[in-house]
Amino acid sequence: MAGGTRGPVPVPLEAQNRNVTQDVLDLLDTKSPLQTSEDFPSIPQPEIKAALDRLASRSMVQYDTHEKDQVLLTKESETIVADGSHEYKVWDAVKQAGKIPIKELPKVVGADSAKVGQGNAFKNKWIKKDGDSLVLVAEEVKDTTRDILKDIQETKALSDTKLLNDLKKRKLVTTSKVLSYSVTKGPKYAKEIPVEVTDLTAEMLASGAWETANFKPYNFNALGSSQNAGALHPLNKVRQEFRNIFFNQGFVEMPTGHFVDSGFWNFDALFVPQQHPARDMQDTFFISDPPKADKPRSDPETEAQMDAMEAGYNRLFATAEKRSTKPRDYEQYFQNIKEVHQNGAFGSIGYRYPWSEDECLRLVLRTHTTAVSTWVLHRLAEDPRPARYFSIDRVFRNETVDATHLAEFHQIEGVIADFGLTLGGLMRFLEDFFSKMGIENLRFKPAYNPYTEPSMEVFGYHVGLGKWVEIGNSGMFRPEMLEPMGLPRDLRVYGFGLSLERPTMIKYGVSNIRELLGHKVDLGFIESNAAVRLDKN
Repeated sequence: MAGGTRGPVPVPLEAQNRNVTQDVLDLLDTKSPLQTSEDFPSIPQPEIKAALDRLASRSMVQYDTHEKDQVLLTKESETIVADGSHEYKVWDAVKQAGKIPIKELPKVVGADSAKVGQGNAFKNKWIKKDGDSLVLVAEEVKDTTRDILKDIQETKALSDTKLLNDLKKRKLVTTSKVLSYSVTKGPKYAKEIPVEVTDLTAEMLASGAWETANFKPYNFNALGSSQNAGALHPLNKVRQEFRNIFFNQGFVEMPTGHFVDSGFWNFDALFVPQQHPARDMQDTFFISDPPKADKPRSDPETEAQMDAMEAGYNRLFATAEKRSTKPRDYEQYFQNIKEVHQNGAFGSIGYRYPWSEDECLRLVLRTHTTAVSTWVLHRLAEDPRPARYFSIDRVFRNETVDATHLAEFHQIEGVIADFGLTLGGLMRFLEDFFSKMGIENLRFKPAYNPYTEPSMEVFGYHVGLGKWVEIGNSGMFRPEMLEPMGLPRDLRVYGFGLSLERPTMIKYGVSNIRELLGHKVDLGFIESNAAVRLDKN
């Protein structure tokens, strides 16, 4: 109830607006309609609008809004109206002197008038060159530019569109939109604003005064005050949509708090050779201090997080029977990875190169969340069983930043472990998964990944975009990755992933990724965009 007080008292108005409001009522008593541009020329438009809205909300007046273009002079034009145009000044100086050396002209009429006026005076054939001097051609001239600008100053209008555009180019005039109002009496017109009641009080009910009280109408069109509330980032809104899809399909979320990881978990355990281009500084951010990580070992804090996450969900194909577990041997796992790279093992010939422990333990900003998936699958080797895991978090690549690439982005990843999995089963699962986002008719293209074989890029026809788009990558993890962990040979694992930024950009109509993530993001964009829902079938 801003602008009012409790009980049957006049609604207080600010002193300045009260006068405008009363002036409108007084003038309407003798003149209707009134034109604000003519009757109140000195009062700013916002004040007039506030007064009219105040009266219109009480049905005391009615008004129509009129909009028109107004032509205004610049400071340079105002000088021309007062002293004459540049060309006239040049002509007048030559006439007075009879003959003026060109190099002396700026001293006589000023640098600006000499520069602009000389050319226009030549064009008008008012003066001409005589050697290095200027001499008169026309004995009498009319300062047309000054006359035109003077007329504009008085009327604030110019009907000749070509001339108006020319004056704009010369920066002599500008245009602006001007609002004015035509005001007439409303059905409840009165010469004074009546006493209005803003609240129904106990005293009014007891005395019966409410029956004759003049209640102030409630303005349902009034905007509420800004609450300055917090807002979720669009990426977090879409991220939650993906989390719900995973949870509904029996996945358990993986802990992803380690942005910095060792090359062992990020590369070597995934059967990525140490000479692979992805391990160059052009693609990966390496950490210089500390110089290297410890060998793989237990991580009690992350173990506790994983236990809590698994405790919240029923394990896929869980049974009531007590299962025995096999403790993890990190040293044996480390040696298995060295062996499968350097000499070959578990039925693989390996890469057959001198494997470096120092290179393996270099610290990096993780380049994919598959580093987390590797740790979780090694944990699964304690109790090999069907399981489903997913993660959504940041990864880092030494990319050249442009409209579609950043040095950090979010990766969505899922892994499914089970016995007897086939490539056809992976394709069928991906069709179901992406249908939850409204993307169907998938196409699969063979691809290469060091840690999956076979590998496939996934394309889908997006109805909203009307074209085929690459939406993810997938494959079946290689035995060289799984068997060194201690997982049985017949336990196979699907892996698939996609970025979080691409579906978010599609949903919110963002064409430049730098407007979605990073220091250039507009806070207004974050606060004003509502949550989205992925198209589900």
